[in-house]
Amino acid sequence: MTAGRAGLGRRVACFRSIARPRMTQQRLADRAGVALGTIRKIERGERAASPRMLETLADALGVDVPRLLGDATATCAVRDALPAISDAIAVYDIPTDGPVRPLSRLAGDVQQCTAWRLAAQYKRVAHAAPDLVPELARALHQADEADIEQVAALLVSAYRSVDATAYKYGARDLSARLIELMRWAAARCSDPLVAATVAYVRTEIFFAARAHRAGLAALETAIDRAPAPTGPATAAARGALHMRAAVIAARAGDATAARVHLAEAERLTEHAPEGLYGGTAFGPDSVRVHRVAVAVSLGGDHVGEALAAAHAWKPPTDMPAERRSGFYIELARAQLWAGRPGYAFESLTAARRIAPLHTREHPWVRHDVATLRRLRRGAAPALTAFAEWCHAV
Repeated sequence: MTAGRAGLGRRVACFRSIARPRMTQQRLADRAGVALGTIRKIERGERAASPRMLETLADALGVDVPRLLGDATATCAVRDALPAISDAIAVYDIPTDGPVRPLSRLAGDVQQCTAWRLAAQYKRVAHAAPDLVPELARALHQADEADIEQVAALLVSAYRSVDATAYKYGARDLSARLIELMRWAAARCSDPLVAATVAYVRTEIFFAARAHRAGLAALETAIDRAPAPTGPATAAARGALHMRAAVIAARAGDATAARVHLAEAERLTEHAPEGLYGGTAFGPDSVRVHRVAVAVSLGGDHVGEALAAAHAWKPPTDMPAERRSGFYIELARAQLWAGRPGYAFESLTAARRIAPLHTREHPWVRHDVATLRRLRRGAAPALTAFAEWCHAV
């Protein structure tokens, strides 16, 4: 038995043990389409795995091949795509020559990217962006006056999906550029709901810079400019801004402002049932998720409020995966602070199950998993495997 084979076998067994529902050796063999004896020999370190076998096992376990090999420095498909995305947005005002499909097809592709963003399928967004974004720029450059606003709104949505991908993977400068391009495109669209969306996303810049009070001021200005809540769409636009203002106020340590904005968001749910509005989830369940986020952001004595808000409640399965996983990441932090490490790990596992890419790249996850390992000396294989998966070791 070689050390390499032993390490691979140990990781296969660990990833199998933390799968939900729990995966037996037989189930792994069935999903991978190989003999049970093969799985047993690989886990015991008695058999090497060919490149094709590694890909098969990784797909069956729902992990990347580099993680299965224990390569913490392996390149990431999303990060590999970031230079191409940067090149694609550089020509926003002087688009390259090329075809432009009908608006209906462009709108379908933008809608698909939005769905991928909400489902935390960042690899798919990163793969599509280098072609889609320049084509939208060409469409805007060539558009008749009657179509300019529609194309501009599509470009804002596309930039938003790409920005979410860049932001989640730590490309803060690229994210800031994309947000400025959202603002540039939104200026060519008279729809105030588009402007509200841009203001909502722009808050990422303030979060990244820890300029929380400036971010709160920017959001409050956006709320003042947002259209009156005369229907579900306008109520949701204002409500989403209030939700985000509540979180950034909490990060600024302003509990009073956080509660005021959260209360306003909750009031607006009376006019906007849970759903997607302009690519943003809003409604009673989303406000409850943000109630947990606000309490965690305030920290200290407010941790109990997060646990109370999450008690005996789970985000509905039709809520976007990105937001549901975010809820469990926030809850895990509250549980860890409250001295409940076992529950915290369960919440992190739930977040991973819902949105693996979002969970793995979240800095809080890495920090909290590292803390769990320090608290639990002689950590269980499942926690060790999780730590390897999210680069916490």
